[in-house]
Parts: sequence; C-alpha cells; structure tokens
Amino acid sequence: MKTSVTRGLILAVSLAVLALAGCAQRGGDSNLAKTGGASSLSPAEVKAIAEEGFIYGLPLVMNYAVMYEYAVDTSSSQYKAPFNKLTNEARVFTYEDTSVVTPNSDTPYSFVCMDLRAEPQVISVPAVEKRRYYSVQLVDANTFNYGYIGSRATGNGPGDYLIVGPEWKGETPAGIKQVFRSSSQFSAAIFRTQLFSPKDMPNVVKVQAGYKVRPLSAYLKQPAPPAAQALSFPKIDKELAKTNFFEYLDFALQFAPAGPEEVAIREKLARIGVGPGKTFHLSELSPAHKAALIEGMKAGEAKIDGAVKDLGSTTNGWAIASAFGDRAFYHGDWLLRAAAAKAGIYGNDAAEAVYPMTRNLSDGELLDGSKHDYAITFPAGQLPPVNAFWSITMYDGKTQLLIKNPLNRYLVNSPMLPTLKKNPDGSLTIFIQKQSPGVAKEANWLPAPDGPIYLVMRLYWPKTQGLSVLPPGSGSWKPPVVEKIR
Repeated sequence: MKTSVTRGLILAVSLAVLALAGCAQRGGDSNLAKTGGASSLSPAEVKAIAEEGFIYGLPLVMNYAVMYEYAVDTSSSQYKAPFNKLTNEARVFTYEDTSVVTPNSDTPYSFVCMDLRAEPQVISVPAVEKRRYYSVQLVDANTFNYGYIGSRATGNGPGDYLIVGPEWKGETPAGIKQVFRSSSQFSAAIFRTQLFSPKDMPNVVKVQAGYKVRPLSAYLKQPAPPAAQALSFPKIDKELAKTNFFEYLDFALQFAPAGPEEVAIREKLARIGVGPGKTFHLSELSPAHKAALIEGMKAGEAKIDGAVKDLGSTTNGWAIASAFGDRAFYHGDWLLRAAAAKAGIYGNDAAEAVYPMTRNLSDGELLDGSKHDYAITFPAGQLPPVNAFWSITMYDGKTQLLIKNPLNRYLVNSPMLPTLKKNPDGSLTIFIQKQSPGVAKEANWLPAPDGPIYLVMRLYWPKTQGLSVLPPGSGSWKPPVVEKIR
C-alpha cells in the first residue's frame, strides 16, 4: 500500500521550502529562538539537525497524516472508521482513491487503526480456502512492519492473534496463537484478500466477514479497563504541512518510545525543541535560525529523493529493492526508511511481496504515454515466479495515482491469464499505450496516461526455490524489458 493528505504532504514539503524561505527573507520573528535553546546553537548546527530530523521524521509524519484522515477526520472523503473498528471494502481501488500513493488495485482491503494505549487488541481471522491468498500486515507509527498474519506467515487456518503496545506486560491468554508487539501506541493492520475476478467479489466479502478486531477485555469477556486519555489530534493537511512539520513530529513521537538506535537522533532533535512533550514553534526562531532550519529540511528532502532513485538495484530498467521491514531490518538507517515511505508507504517485506518498478526504458529514457507506445513480453515459461499471484499496475508518473481510462483497467495480473492472448511461441505481450492497440490486442492492453508513466509489478509471496526474484535485485528471475514499439 503505498494518502490525498500524504501525497499532498510530500508535495507540500517542497512548497514549504519556498513558503518558509519567504518568511525568513521577510524577517520573521526578530527574537532569538526560545524553542529548546536553539538560539544557543549556530545556524550550521540547526541546519544539520533539521536535515537529519526531517529524514528521520518524514515516515512518522506521513503515517500521522494517514491515521488522521482514516480514523480522526470524519469529514474526509478517505475516512474509514474510528480507532479499533475494522472496516471492509468490497471493491478494489480506482483512480478515485487519492489517499494512498501507488495503491494496490489487486486485492480488496480491510483496514483498522488501533489505539493500544488502554489495552491490546485481538485480531481474529477465519479459515480461508487454500487457493486464496490473504495477508494481514501489521505496521506501526514508525512504519515498521512488525508482523504478519496470513497465507505465507501463519497459513490459511483460523486463529486469534494479540496485538500489544510497546509497554504492555500482561500474560498471553489461552487461545492466542501469537503475540505481536507494536513499537508505538498507535498502529494499523492492513488486510489484503485476493480477488480472482469481479464475479468473485461475493466470496471475498464472505472472507472479510470473518475478520474481527476486538479489545482483549471483550475477547476474554471481562470488564474493560479505564479508557485512555482523550486526545486532541492536530489537524493536518497539505497547507498545514508546509509550516508545521516538526510540530506534527512532536505529537507523533510521544506515542512511540525511542528504541536504542533512536536515542542519538532524539537527543539532537531535543536540542532544537522537538520531541515528546515538547511544542516546536517556528515563529520563535530568529531569521538566521529559521533560514537554517529551512535549508536543513530542503537538504533532507533532496537526500530522500536521491535515495528513492537509488533504491535497490536496476535490472532490465526495473528498480528492485528490499526497502520495507521491521525495526531490525532498518537498524537505524533512517534514510532508507524515509525513501521507502516516499516511494510507497506501507510496502510489504520482500518475503511477502517484491515490487519491481520503473519510469524508464532500460537505456534511461523516461516512459511517456503522450509520445510513445510500449510493450512488455514475458518469454514462454518466464512469468513471475510466485506462490500467490503477480500483477503489473499502471500509475500516472506525476501523482503515482491510478489512471481513469475507458476500460476501467488499472492492471494486468495473473488471475487474468485465461483471458489474455498468448503469442504463437507461448510468450505473453502486454501493450502499454494511451490508445487502444486494436480489438485483437485489447485483452492485453494496459491503458497508459497522456504523459509520464510509472509501472509497478507486485509479486506476492515470491518463490524461493528454482526461478526466484529473491534476493531482491539478484534473484535468478529478471523482469522483462519495457520496449518502445512506436
């Protein structure tokens, strides 16, 4: 799952540099910074901390934007449900879904934002037919994938699983198959249920009906503990994100206790007044310190953009990376975490899914549907090697959102193989272009935008024996090149 808020936030960071720079050039507050003693630091020190803090904090602020839109702002078009209430969607994402960048359109989603402050939550799953892949990705405010439930990780049998906060110390109740510990008090569970065809949706709905999320007290049929303190969640949108980045980071950090590898960066942020229990005020910075902070954010953004371009390795023009994982996976590599979030927040671990992606031909030329037609050909016997399913999804290269098109087709995937036409030699060609390739080829047409193209493969539960995409970037299976045919 890779929001309008999050997408706006990413864009807003660039605008923030201009907007805040204008404030600094106009003079701003003439007083020296009172915030956290930042006035005692040199502008160079403020710039360095802002740069590092922006890289460290971007995933937390992006995650807060998603959580706010999904579980807090009832007026949002992307609102799902209040905390600890599961919502199921009996549909796949379309061009009208603008909350999550690079959204999956293969699997209907179920989603819950969990508030773990008062007590743990129990996720229950039903028995799911063996041929149907499903997964429950557990991801916390740090954007760490701290566990999985589903076909690959726990099998397709029924089960009850306990989701606990970072400071929970209770005993595991009878009947609980596994305990998963979030590194933050707020967390999310993203359910993906495989859809074989549009006619299969009623069967997916039956599976979704078996998903349950309930407090531990309800699971045990005991009285509920005292409710957690009511919170005033700060409103976030792309305009507010221009100037309030570190204020949002303040808020998010109070619910995410620092791990050992976070102590150093947290101490640096505290020197400019950012951290749990603090309130960062940009207006309290002197013009020189404000300008330094802006330059630091700008430098941090540039590093993240560069890291996005360099994620993983490139094979036949496709970038293949292992960019998502748990705390141990990142091991304090905040630049990798930020690049992963910006490339597509809430991506899966490589063991669950690998995402070859491209905006270019193998020679580096940018893909552009307004200028050329393209094709991808899988040689006979060389379809992506997966235990579950694969897909190729088309996105607008500027927004990373799905594209409105006459077929309402946003991807080509393996469940569609019976309807796709193979070439005489057994190979399979997918046509990537703005206009129809003609009636005879339309079954294999993936409609492209009238402009930059962004293609993402999703290889769910990649095989580890024989042909394999694993390890990402050096596996024995390689994605085929995108060819320019006109």
